[in-house]
This record gives sequence, structure tokens and C-alpha cells, in this order.
Amino acid sequence: MRTPTQQQILSAFRGATKGEIAKISFDKEFDDVDFDKIEFYGWRDRKIPRRAYLVIEHDGELVSLLLNRSEAKPRRRAMCSWCRDVELVQDVMLYAARRAGPRGRRGDTIAALICEDFACPKRARKLPPAYHKDTDLDAIRAGQVDEMSRRVHAFVTEALSTDG
Repeated sequence: MRTPTQQQILSAFRGATKGEIAKISFDKEFDDVDFDKIEFYGWRDRKIPRRAYLVIEHDGELVSLLLNRSEAKPRRRAMCSWCRDVELVQDVMLYAARRAGPRGRRGDTIAALICEDFACPKRARKLPPAYHKDTDLDAIRAGQVDEMSRRVHAFVTEALSTDG
């Protein structure tokens, strides 16, 4: 992912109002993020506890989405629908994004169970708990990252869709 500026991220928001965008607080660690090593960037707003944001290069352009976190945590350990890490040390939460266009203005959303800390790119690069000595570890990592990226892009595509 190319390194975006804060202004580029703010300009790329879809499905968010000008008032919502004006209240965005960037992560304190924003300047230290190595965007070359991640497929997307997500963070929780430090001033608005249930709000989070997703930034991704999608179909050749930067896209930012406002996510709202559910108040309730899943009753049981849940798996992130993006990275599908089975050894999560962080909670998974239900995050919802307002859809684009008329559907979003009517309140229609799309939601997914996502790692609360948005560390999916890091988790997708982890090796499986057990593997054979002749296993191609680079291929495993690449496959996991590709699948995670595909799932995140599918979420964004659905959020941006104005069909229906």
C-alpha cells in the first residue's frame, strides 16, 4: 500500500458525512506506520470509543470507510472474517460500515467480525501452528495474505456498491 497523507485519507472517505469526517482522530502511531508492509490500514478513534476507520487501495484508488463497533462482544471466541487467525490474542468485534449511495442514506450497512486492533496483515503472515519440514512456508504466507486481501476487498466492494 502506498503511504497516504492524513489529508488524502480524509478526502477518500465514502459513506461518511462531512461532520463525521471533521471529528476523526488519527492514531498516535500514524507517522510510524510502514504502509509498504500492510494491505490495509485500520485504527480505532481514541476520542470516539466505538468508531474505527479503514483505509485501503481499492480498484486503483484510495478508499476510506468509517466503521462503527458493536457495543456487545461476541459471547464466545470468534474468528476474524478477514485474517481468519485461529490463535487470536486480541478480541474480535463486529464492525459495520454504512453503504454508499441511497442505501447508506437510508441506514443500510454491511458488517463483519474483525480483529479489534486491525492487525490482520500481521496475523495473515503467521505460519500455521504445525507444518511439514518440506512445506513451502513462503507460499503459505503468500496464500494467507492473498486470501485476507481478497476478503477485505470483497467487504469494501460490497460497502461501495450502489446496487439494490
